[in-house]
Amino acid sequence: MNEEIIHVYLMPGMAANPIIFEHIKLPENQFKIHLLEWMLPINHESISDYALRMTSHIKHENIVLLGVSFGGVLVQEISKHIRVRKLIIVSSIKSMHELPKHMLLAKKTKAYALVPTQLAGSIDLLAKYAFDSSIKKRMDLYKKYLSVNDSKYLSWAIKQMVCWNQDKSPQDIVHIHGDNDAVFPIKNITNCITIKNGTHIMIINKYKWFNENLPRIILEN
Repeated sequence: MNEEIIHVYLMPGMAANPIIFEHIKLPENQFKIHLLEWMLPINHESISDYALRMTSHIKHENIVLLGVSFGGVLVQEISKHIRVRKLIIVSSIKSMHELPKHMLLAKKTKAYALVPTQLAGSIDLLAKYAFDSSIKKRMDLYKKYLSVNDSKYLSWAIKQMVCWNQDKSPQDIVHIHGDNDAVFPIKNITNCITIKNGTHIMIINKYKWFNENLPRIILEN
């Protein structure tokens, strides 16, 4: 009898493209990976409505959803519209209470509206919001992984990230977080699988850990 194939949908982080998952490999006799990509938002679209639109790209039932950073926020919103087998977030947050202080301040003062997203062609701007500063000089990585540079998308995404108002963490969510994440510091994070020396981009540079551990995490009850 053929084993059931588990469909795993992967959502990249803010402004990132699915190439961030290029080294993620799961046993093909058990899993099939599907890559989700960012769409341009509709005017004044809520993240909930955006998530509902994103479900049109999901072609299977009882799926695994994994999202990185802002993509982790989005997959939580998607899971409110469809049934999922497992919900996994990486380098992300489970509620607004895990946001760092400067993002909470930006929400309170609406400083997010002042971000010059018209300069989205500048890879430095994308790097500032999508990656941590420790690799800021490695422009080749930015050019490879950060391809969504539409100013409308960036304005929308930054606002949705800073103003996300989820109060309680979803039940049974799996949160994987690095202890050296400069975007979402571990000190603000609760109930997670902690990766030693993991940074905000550990889905890229610690892919071996994910390849070794994701199958077990997905199959665990």
